[in-house]
Amino acid sequence: MRTTSRLIVAALIAGSLAMSGCAYNSSSADVYTASQAQREETVRMGMVDSVRAVKISSNNGQPSGLGAIGGGALGAVAGSTIGGGTGSIVTGIIGGLAGAVAGNSVENRVAVRDGLEITVRLDNGDIRAITQSSTGEIRAGDRVRLLSSGGVTRVTH
Repeated sequence: MRTTSRLIVAALIAGSLAMSGCAYNSSSADVYTASQAQREETVRMGMVDSVRAVKISSNNGQPSGLGAIGGGALGAVAGSTIGGGTGSIVTGIIGGLAGAVAGNSVENRVAVRDGLEITVRLDNGDIRAITQSSTGEIRAGDRVRLLSSGGVTRVTH
């Protein structure tokens, strides 16, 4: 197998792994995991004090590196097709570096989604703040339920 073909195969594998790592890990009030279904939850009632738009990072700000590896491999393959001999090697290296930077950036952008920080004053006077994916319309003044189980709390109407 030629070196270029090996690089293409490596890039495809790295890209596939990167995309599987981007599987949607939801913090939505509307999405339950199989282990959360049919579990009793504590319900508390309250009024929304404030709602603030936030960003939720599914990779905790730490890229897996697969974006950089995949981007680097693709950039190296693309760069190596330019020029011949030593020029091809140099453009392959430059393409690989540029691809790694671009791949890392793409991975970080894909890992961020819109969310809400919702501050709720419970009927007993306690105040709670919950961050969840942005789903539905929740506004200050809305009467809401806080559903809690196993350390996970959701705000719903």
